[in-house]
Amino acid sequence: MPDGIRHKAGMTHTLTSTFETASYFFIYFEGANETTMNFDLTEEQLAVQAAARDFAQTELLPGVIERDTEQKFPAAQIKKMGELGFMGMMVDPKYNGGGMDTVSYTLAMEEISKVDASASVCMSVNNSLVCWGLERFGSEEQKEKYLKPLAAHGIGAFCLSEPEAGSDATSQRTTAEDKGDYYLLNGTKNWITNGNSASTYIVIAQTDATKRHKGINALIVEKGMPGFVVGKKEDKMGIRGSDTHSLMFSDVKVPKANRIGDDGFGFTFAMTTLNGGRIGIASQALGIASGAYELAVKYAKERKAFGKHLSEHQAIQFKLADMATKIDSARLLIWKAASLKDQKKDFVKAAAMAKLYASQIAQEVTTEAVQIHGGYGYVKEFHVERLMRDAKITQIYEGTTEIQKMVISRELLR
Repeated sequence: MPDGIRHKAGMTHTLTSTFETASYFFIYFEGANETTMNFDLTEEQLAVQAAARDFAQTELLPGVIERDTEQKFPAAQIKKMGELGFMGMMVDPKYNGGGMDTVSYTLAMEEISKVDASASVCMSVNNSLVCWGLERFGSEEQKEKYLKPLAAHGIGAFCLSEPEAGSDATSQRTTAEDKGDYYLLNGTKNWITNGNSASTYIVIAQTDATKRHKGINALIVEKGMPGFVVGKKEDKMGIRGSDTHSLMFSDVKVPKANRIGDDGFGFTFAMTTLNGGRIGIASQALGIASGAYELAVKYAKERKAFGKHLSEHQAIQFKLADMATKIDSARLLIWKAASLKDQKKDFVKAAAMAKLYASQIAQEVTTEAVQIHGGYGYVKEFHVERLMRDAKITQIYEGTTEIQKMVISRELLR
């Protein structure tokens, strides 16, 4: 655990989360293979969860509504998240990371997302897509030059989507022409998280269109390279504090040393990295849902109607029961995927299921939270309307709901 998180976790905390971390022990079967998962959280995992909860409540909650309204990137808060170790949680300590497991990462993501999904998506991209991909597939030189600062205090961006290549990632129009000792990069990327705030960008580009997905490369691009321009910031429905931009590349010279893996490895790199990223976004969706649920419970206990608290009306009780069941189900799917990843087992289907279900229940739970709040739920002051808007994007990025179903069915029928 990084010193920052260790110090933060060492503070006096009372774990007051609505869903206190219980012990879960599973044995499940897939074909002839038996897999055991022990979800009895360790002291370190509980400390990470407590530290993330404390940071979210003390550092992210103040000003979160204003940042959403003004579309203001939480730069100071993200910087502190880096200092505390939240931006490189799973990276080996020799590369300035926390060396933590994926379960710890999901716990931290949930707590941060309860309060500010704009901050948590920045954390997710840096951890799941950029740092994890670089550590697993990057060269030692790339890890020294790029991974170390990203894990310690940097912000990275993952650049796959294009105007005509969203879910169909094979249709890359951005090109990386092989010029011998460098690539000449041209094209446009859309909806890039951390688009203006990142220092390091992993760009997926087509080198040989005749080879389709086998002709795609992943290149590390630095901010400030000649010909690289950051476009307009998107005016979004939700996660409005996150830094989402279009990126333009015009004859950008990218050294061959910045290619990740062998020639033509880019598509495999992107898809493999996205599998891990889905665990992060599922955790974000879970956090959004559980944050809305906790606000709904609090409101139901305080607000009176027809002479008694809302929480005493069976109609509200049943809503809360359904919300709680969905949230706990999503959490178990996420922990299963994270556990499989930590055990270095195949987690593709589990991650897709977790992301599919968690994003679905985020929409359902936040909508019900607004309903329980009534008219108050429709105004910004009570937070739930923002959480409802934030929830929708979890069904789109890191693979749409439809893509998750394709992945799951493919794995089932393989």
